[in-house]
Amino acid sequence: MSSQPSGAPEMWLRRYRPSSTAAARLVCLPHAGGSASFFVPVAASLSPHTDVVAVQYPGRQDRRAERPIPDIAVLAQHVHRLLSPMTDLPLFLFGHSMGASLAFEVARLLEASGHPGPARVFASGRRAPSVYREERVHQLDDNGLLAEIRSLDGTSALVLNDDELMRAALPALRADYQAAELYQGEPGATIKAPVTVLTGDADPKTSLDDAKAWADHTTGDFDLQVFPGGHFFLTDQTAAVMRLLEQQLRG
Repeated sequence: MSSQPSGAPEMWLRRYRPSSTAAARLVCLPHAGGSASFFVPVAASLSPHTDVVAVQYPGRQDRRAERPIPDIAVLAQHVHRLLSPMTDLPLFLFGHSMGASLAFEVARLLEASGHPGPARVFASGRRAPSVYREERVHQLDDNGLLAEIRSLDGTSALVLNDDELMRAALPALRADYQAAELYQGEPGATIKAPVTVLTGDADPKTSLDDAKAWADHTTGDFDLQVFPGGHFFLTDQTAAVMRLLEQQLRG
């Protein structure tokens, strides 16, 4: 895992359902250990009205040879650089878990740099930037880290039961957990973009109060949507989440 991350847009940004007639663009930012392909169902559901772009972080799948980035701020700088020229359509950001923290920091950079900021940020399955909790999963040994991943039910059984595949993913998993666990939002940081928070009512990682605290980080509208399920409620509530996204993207 020695090569530096590539700066080529095609390495970072994936379109699974390209659309030439889209009226909006939704950029999706994966969870810790996640990949762009997690959002294939989103692209299938929202195309062709929405140009769904999924971000592929270094260190996984076809980017496995690249060094993963264990820092939300550095990831945000990369994503901001790639999104800054994409001003032809209204831009929406959707991040799940670690991706929600990243979406917030990308939105801050876009607004601060004078580029059109996002029309809305969707923060899913993640406590607000101001809520810091001492967590050190990234410091566990390999078996401990794998046990944590299995406990969240966010990975398919086929992958979970493939020990070789899971262990090959460990460097990216550990880097992502380090990025997520060490992230602390700047005190008082806000964005102008409205924020919609999505959370599972049984999420062991994000309490309802943690989710409500996102309201302190926007000077725009705030909307909280609670779904049945745990940390990966998205996989069980896909249809309901897609209805919500479609409504707010068109609105």
